[in-house]
Amino acid sequence: MDISEESFIANLGVHIRQLREKKNMSQQDLANDCAIPKSQVARIERAKINTTVRTLIKIANALGIEPKELMDFSIK
Repeated sequence: MDISEESFIANLGVHIRQLREKKNMSQQDLANDCAIPKSQVARIERAKINTTVRTLIKIANALGIEPKELMDFSIK
């Protein structure tokens, strides 16, 4: 199955938002825990940027999950 980069990034952003909300974290909470700007969290969740693996690891750590769990979503 071919997956477009845009589709993957969009679905990743939605998944990160869902995981964050499940932990009752605001974008600011996540940003603080990751030491990144809140605007960056918002851009990741809205698929406005293609984030780095380094930032994904920070996000996973802040959410208390394994980095591979960030990629555990269905492509829509």
